[in-house]
Amino acid sequence: MNFCKSCLTEPSRESNIYDNLIGNRIGEDEMEALVRRRASSLPTAYETSGSVTHLSEEQVNLLTKEFQSWYDEAKNRHIKKVRGRYWLTFLTLRFTGARLGEILLLDDSSDIDYRLGEIKLITLKRRKTVFRTISVPQVVTIEVARYLAQYPEMRSQVFKLQQGNFRNVFYKMSALAGIPKNLSHPAILRHSRAIELCRGNVPLTITRDILGHKSLETTAVYLKFSGIEAKMILKDRGFI
Repeated sequence: MNFCKSCLTEPSRESNIYDNLIGNRIGEDEMEALVRRRASSLPTAYETSGSVTHLSEEQVNLLTKEFQSWYDEAKNRHIKKVRGRYWLTFLTLRFTGARLGEILLLDDSSDIDYRLGEIKLITLKRRKTVFRTISVPQVVTIEVARYLAQYPEMRSQVFKLQQGNFRNVFYKMSALAGIPKNLSHPAILRHSRAIELCRGNVPLTITRDILGHKSLETTAVYLKFSGIEAKMILKDRGFI
């Protein structure tokens, strides 16, 4: 199964749903909804923030391919069982935009809704315990379910990896994919997912909730408006 093409279209589908839900809201979403409606007609609807390092779509695909091949080409059952945990951790990181520490706290028995394609995470960097639920492409939960069907003894243990071990594998896969060293760290998947969601026109408030940010300002660093768009907004609102 190849995860590099069909899954990348998910943000567009989510965008249609979310745009329909918030189209008539007022408040902090109002200006953003206006931006989204104008986006398709602008020469440059928006630019992702140049200050945020992230992987291109091609780099994400190459990295995914290296992880998947490394897993698929395991020579025996034991090696495949070990590699499978890294592959699933990578895949979940890639499509949740979560922090590595949040993924490593996952319990595959209680935190994944396999029918609905949802993953419940503990949001780190909060004073109180906060949970968030993220919808992921169905292929992610199917891949976890398939792994557990092959290795039922790993139930509740799939994501219980050491951070250092996962980082080492991530560095190796990144090198094979030709990813520059300054981009070869797990957090780059979080930044890349955020940029991907912005480019897919997912409302910033939804992106904030997916990433587990407390403040909308934190999420806003992934998005900046072009001069053309800013002028269009001001004109539409009657300020110029």
